[in-house]
Amino acid sequence: MNILSKAGSFGRAAANWGFKGNTMSGIDFFKRLLGGHAADGSQHANLLQAAAGLRTLVVDDSPTIRAVLGKMLGQEGYAVQKAVDGESAIELAKAEQPELIFLDIVLPGVNGFSVLRTLRHDPLTQHIPIVMISGNQQATEQFYVQRFGADDFIKKPFGQREMQRSIDQLVRAGRLPARVSMPAAVAPDVVVATPYEELRSTLSGMAA
Repeated sequence: MNILSKAGSFGRAAANWGFKGNTMSGIDFFKRLLGGHAADGSQHANLLQAAAGLRTLVVDDSPTIRAVLGKMLGQEGYAVQKAVDGESAIELAKAEQPELIFLDIVLPGVNGFSVLRTLRHDPLTQHIPIVMISGNQQATEQFYVQRFGADDFIKKPFGQREMQRSIDQLVRAGRLPARVSMPAAVAPDVVVATPYEELRSTLSGMAA
């Protein structure tokens, strides 16, 4: 693949996340996703994480978004399942009982709002925290006008920091179990003798 083809791929991927700019916007977008959050890593300690191995479901028709968001969640120690449309999302949610769902609003067939309503009206899934995601301006406005019980909303494009903040809020609200830090192992006390003490001990032994 030549440079122009790669640039075009970046641009198309960026468009999936809500960018409407040129190819440079796509390159900046990937820098943000894959490396941009490193600069504020020092603030990561202030955000609460959900329990390790938390089962998550990512619902989006874009393979780029499923891959990148899935990687973000995996890096945080969460288990990830993916669905490409509303119907499969509903089936997976009922069968696998994920503990957290990231749900795109604009989906082929059954849209994200319909999926959200279905899950909220089903006793098997009504308790699952759901974070809506979208880069579509009309869908975003509709979300704020008709919020059908979603726990949070993240506007595309977003990076790992935004995902971390959303999970932090859900943990603090009691919607997700908090990660328990393992206590540090306590090293046994070791007494280091001075050369004088070692010499005295040796002489005492010889005298005995």
